Amino acid sequence: MDETQFWELVDTAREAAEGDPEEQADLLVSRLLDLDPDAVLDFARHFEARYHRAYRWELWGAAWVLLDGASDDAFDFFRCWLIGQGREVFEGALHDPDSLADLLDDFDEEIDGDGEELGYAADEAYEQLTGTVAPDLGLPAAAAEPEGTPIDFEDEQALADRYPKLWDRFRE
Repeated sequence: MDETQFWELVDTAREAAEGDPEEQADLLVSRLLDLDPDAVLDFARHFEARYHRAYRWELWGAAWVLLDGASDDAFDFFRCWLIGQGREVFEGALHDPDSLADLLDDFDEEIDGDGEELGYAADEAYEQLTGTVAPDLGLPAAAAEPEGTPIDFEDEQALADRYPKLWDRFRE
């Protein structure tokens, strides 16, 4: 599975789920079940690589503003959700986290920002296909700390200054 196929699976599941991350995860599992186990592992590698790429202080700060706070777990689930938003939103957010204010059409605080189930879709599909737990993906271990410069999440003025568009749209 190449990168284009990965994003096509993510996008078609999101569109069919009408943006609901839990429904998107269910649809993704269903679509992954149509593939062979090796292709499911390829999908998992693509997902995991992007998940690790998004482990950045700048993105955590944007999630903090967007979600009105983001614990370690909340940021993990946010990164899964961000991947689920598709290539344009994901890459845009990595390039400029404040651009999420422009990239996100609608944002429902009840369901958006938490894509925990998306992070398990490939594992679930692999297990259903093979009856076994997915093997190690052979990717480098996750970084112990996010990349970049740590951010003081308690300094609201610094967050407002660093993420002016997100702050204006989601915090005021």
